[in-house]
Amino acid sequence: MTADFALSLAQAVTKGLLTGMVYGLMALGLSVIFGVMRVVNFAHGEIMVVGMYLAWMAFEYLQITPMLSLPAIAALFFVLGYALQRTVISPFIGRPEHQQFLLLLAIAILLVNGCLAIAGPDSRSIQMESQFESYQLGALVFDAVRLHAALAAVAIAGLLWLFFTRTRIGKSIRAAADNNMGALVVGLDVRRLYAFTFGVGAACVGAAGALMITIIPVSPFLAAEYTLLAFVIVIVGGLGSMTGALMGGLLIGVSEAVAGLLIQPSLKSMVSFGLLILVLLLRPQGLFGKSST
Repeated sequence: MTADFALSLAQAVTKGLLTGMVYGLMALGLSVIFGVMRVVNFAHGEIMVVGMYLAWMAFEYLQITPMLSLPAIAALFFVLGYALQRTVISPFIGRPEHQQFLLLLAIAILLVNGCLAIAGPDSRSIQMESQFESYQLGALVFDAVRLHAALAAVAIAGLLWLFFTRTRIGKSIRAAADNNMGALVVGLDVRRLYAFTFGVGAACVGAAGALMITIIPVSPFLAAEYTLLAFVIVIVGGLGSMTGALMGGLLIGVSEAVAGLLIQPSLKSMVSFGLLILVLLLRPQGLFGKSST
């Protein structure tokens, strides 16, 4: 292995880790919703794309950078997610999985076609000075926007951990996830907790969208790709595991970056799905998931 190749490999791994942190935040929203409600959000990628478009619009028309618009976008997604769960998704809790799938697929189609109608099919990107800046540590060079996005994703994940472990409502949500009947017996409003959980999950993916728009352009056709990517990450990491979602995001981010270096960027998804198959064969519950037996 030559020194130049070793440096290129280290650079790819670093790039994958930074992007993977944003992937992990995106998957964290999906994992939280499934872990508590046992509902698979098939509109996850579409919600992320909407978040990317909102951040783009805030920058394009109001000159507000994605980092500054992120809190407002996350708050908006929390409110919309809460309302969506209470009004549309709640009646489907406990129904057969295929009915939940069709409901969320319909929501996904509405969202992606709404983006097409409003913004059109062309890719939209933002241009900031920080996109041309970088930091250097020894021989490694870090893109400023990727580093900022990764740090923001880690900070949000940390706040989410504090919410679930230190606040009363966070502990109540965990109790409802562990034992639904027990939560009802002790008087917890499980329906409200479910709506709050969906709002938190939507806020996570909305925040991830605001961060991702600083890295790549957005188009409506990214939605299905991000939905599949989120599923790959949470299955590899372990369904319902917050740690698994974050670690899965890092693993997929690194695998894509290394595949782009060793093979070609267009084949990076092949490596991710190959990794998914390998995990399903060797550890079906995921790397950090709990066995059902």
